[in-house]
Amino acid sequence: MNIALVTLHADPARGGAERYTVDLATGLARRGHDVSLLASSFAQAIDGVRFITVAAEGFKRVGRYRRFLDHLDAHLADTKYEIVHAMLPVRQCDVYHPHAGIAAEAIGNPRTLFNPRRRAMAGLERKLLMGKTGPVVLCLSEYIKGYVKKHYPLPDEQLVTLFNAVDLNRFEPETRHSRVEVKALFIGQDFVRKGLRPAVVAISMLKDPRVTLTVVGKRNWKIHLPFPFIRFVGHSPDTRPYYAEADFFVLPTKHDPCSLVVLEALAMGLPVISTKFNGACEIMTDGVHGFVLDDPNDVGALADAMRKMMDPERREAMSKACLELRPKLSYEHHLDRLVGIYEKVLGGRTG
Repeated sequence: MNIALVTLHADPARGGAERYTVDLATGLARRGHDVSLLASSFAQAIDGVRFITVAAEGFKRVGRYRRFLDHLDAHLADTKYEIVHAMLPVRQCDVYHPHAGIAAEAIGNPRTLFNPRRRAMAGLERKLLMGKTGPVVLCLSEYIKGYVKKHYPLPDEQLVTLFNAVDLNRFEPETRHSRVEVKALFIGQDFVRKGLRPAVVAISMLKDPRVTLTVVGKRNWKIHLPFPFIRFVGHSPDTRPYYAEADFFVLPTKHDPCSLVVLEALAMGLPVISTKFNGACEIMTDGVHGFVLDDPNDVGALADAMRKMMDPERREAMSKACLELRPKLSYEHHLDRLVGIYEKVLGGRTG
């Protein structure tokens, strides 16, 4: 199958959506598909994947986005693909995969009030989805499907839930040895949305010298007070060692379509504390695989969940339950479903 994957930046270091696109290109190429990756920038070569640079020049982000769309349209006019799979709002595609969530939902967020690019994305998304022949919308979770239905009266057959997946060969669990220290782990780039501050406050409320928090991500949050129990390691291209050394994972996010780091933690046997505003938690059972909080700002409930994680027997039972989820997180299963969706799109076009 001749497939074009479209993203602004093909750089795994930028986060889940970009990393997913690179991993997807790799996986599809390994299966023998003819894969082209269309982006404005690339971080690394991928065996069997053709890189197509889609220029995004300009001084402002909204201008660069519009130039990206112009160059993308020109390329698609000259080069035909069986499937165009876009990770962001574009003017034409067969499959729309909004990893950051529906752009229309962001318009009501005060943080995007003065964000011209987000408003441009929302307007384009509406034109794309409400057109006569709109694309199939891949929803990362039922949580995100609810947002799609909130903004767009699309038929059920146009909406497909495709849960994120994990490379189980890469995220293979290791034996954890008992120790006095209990290590919590936080991985994220947007510290505000992902809930780093509530996590720090909650741990400080425990007043337990055994617990420490390792934070992996850009150091874009200024801390003015000394927190000896926090270790900032900055960005890391390889997060697996941090999962391997941790005892539980914490991500009190305010909004996450389907957090890949949560799924990776579960695959590694790490109990997770997150929130109902994270689509990845749909695979979890509260109290079995960790804890799913109702309110990301409720530091009391978060501290209570962390306090329960201090029990080694509870963590061990939860870890075993997490490892039982591994078959459901298989990347091969994910690819099987996705290729089936591609084939259905092609069948509907020729049928």
